[in-house]
Amino acid sequence: MSSLAERHQYIIKKLQKEQYINVVDLCSELKVSSVTIRKDLKLLEDKNLLFKIHGGATLSNPYTVDRSVNEKEKLQSTEKTSIGQVAADMVMENDSIIIASGTSVLAFARCLPVNLNLTVITSALNVAMELSRHPNTDVIQLGGMMRKSSTSVMGPYSENILKDFFCNKLFLGVDGIDLEFGLTTTNMMEAQLNRQMISVSQKTIVLTDSTKFGKRGFGKICNIDEIDHIITDKGISDHTVKQLESMGIKVTIV
Repeated sequence: MSSLAERHQYIIKKLQKEQYINVVDLCSELKVSSVTIRKDLKLLEDKNLLFKIHGGATLSNPYTVDRSVNEKEKLQSTEKTSIGQVAADMVMENDSIIIASGTSVLAFARCLPVNLNLTVITSALNVAMELSRHPNTDVIQLGGMMRKSSTSVMGPYSENILKDFFCNKLFLGVDGIDLEFGLTTTNMMEAQLNRQMISVSQKTIVLTDSTKFGKRGFGKICNIDEIDHIITDKGISDHTVKQLESMGIKVTIV
C-alpha cells in the first residue's frame, strides 16, 4: 500500500476503530518509513482529521482544560452514575478507603450504602458533605488550599496528613489517561496529592468515563502500571482494553 490516498484512508479507518494509532505499528502495517508516516499524520492534522501526539495520533483533542465541578458534573452523568455503582459494590464492611476529588468519585460516594461501617479519607469537600449523612461512616477531611474548580483541597498540609495512614482502596478520578504518558489532572498540586494517595493505598481503582482516554492534563499523577483497576463505560475501544489488560490492569466496563 504505497499511494498517499490509500495510506490516509487506512490511517483514518484504524483511528476510528482504535481511537489511537502508533507510528511504529503503522510503519510495519503499511511498509513505509517513520518519516513517511509522520508526514501523513501532519497532512491529516492540517485537514483537522486527527491530532498528532508523541509517537502517534488520536481522533480527539488530547489536551484537557480545567473546568468547574458544576460544569463537569453535567458531562457523561449517566455513565458516571453507572461507574459509581459498580465501584460502590467493591466496598466492604469496615473498609478504610480514600476518595479523591472529581465528579466520577462524587457519583461513587453517592452510591455508597448509607449504613455501611466505613472510614473515609477525602480531599473533596462535596464528598465529605455527601458522606456526613451516613451514620456509620467516619470521615477524615484533609486540609489545605482549596481548589475552587473542584471544591477540593491540595498542597503540603494534605500530603503530610496522609503519611499517617494506610488504606485498603483508593478511588481516583482523572482528567486524562494516556497509555504512554500515564494518568493526569489539570492541576500540578492536585497531581502531587494524588501521588501521595497512591503511595498509602493497597489498591488504586480509577473511575473514569471513556472520553478521558487518549487525553493528557498538565499534571502527571503516575504511570499506567502503577494502578490496579479501571472502571469505565462502553465507549472504551477494544484495542485500549487489550493494552491495559496486557499490563496487568483489570478493566471493568459498565
